[in-house]
Amino acid sequence: MGSKLHRYQVRTTWTGNTGHGTEDYRAYKRDHEIFVAGKSAPIPGSSDAAFRGDPARYTPEELLVSTISTCHMLWLLHLCADAGISVTAYSDQACGLMTEDSDGSGRFTEVTLNPVMTITDSGRIQEAQALHSKAHEMCFIANSVNFPVRCPSPVVTAQS
Repeated sequence: MGSKLHRYQVRTTWTGNTGHGTEDYRAYKRDHEIFVAGKSAPIPGSSDAAFRGDPARYTPEELLVSTISTCHMLWLLHLCADAGISVTAYSDQACGLMTEDSDGSGRFTEVTLNPVMTITDSGRIQEAQALHSKAHEMCFIANSVNFPVRCPSPVVTAQS
């Protein structure tokens, strides 16, 4: 079977011009909006507060970590459904680490996923835990980044 190409387009618009453009580093806001055709609302973005951003808006760094977490979750739900394992709840407290260099550049060095999920059949907990490894192998986003994505010990419990 051959590979398939998928295209994802977004439009990012800077909304942080306070009337003076970028004439000075402190003269403008980092606010922007991310639009995807056909979606109900734009994503309000900014830079991290450490970089003069609005802490009430989403940052590119947060969106990267959430994208990895979400991709893993969606693959895991798919694999559980295929295996006949009924998942009734799922959450993840993902954490990304970024190193900033003295010149202001930087990079992510790792993302750690900490998923917790509930299934209906207590006899399949180990099987559901094992599917996290398969989900990690299948995740489009984890396969695309140049830093480790870890999922050290997924917690799986059964509905009581």
